[in-house]
Amino acid sequence: MPRSVNSVAKRARRKKVLKQAKGYFGRRKNVWTVAKNAVDKAMLYAYRDRKTKKRNFRSLWIMRINAGARAHGMSYSQFMGKVKASGIELNRKVLADLAMNHPAAFQAIVEKVK
Repeated sequence: MPRSVNSVAKRARRKKVLKQAKGYFGRRKNVWTVAKNAVDKAMLYAYRDRKTKKRNFRSLWIMRINAGARAHGMSYSQFMGKVKASGIELNRKVLADLAMNHPAAFQAIVEKVK
């Protein structure tokens, strides 16, 4: 009895990977073995960097809050400690935005926690 091959599923799987490789340079976009490796690596980078992005933004917010706090004579750790102690429930993202774009509002928060 001849061996059964599921060509429909195989072709669909390859089409899916080649569609994901669209825009890649050279053989990475149209040769199955090369495209498969390139797409696998790209997916790995995408997964990893979704985690890294969160880290980078938190770091940026901390830098901005630190700069804003130091302009008013406090360090970042002192400022954040007093913010938590005074019960102000603003996260780092919001505090960084205030420090960067609304200095008067940030100054009001600093005056409140001092």
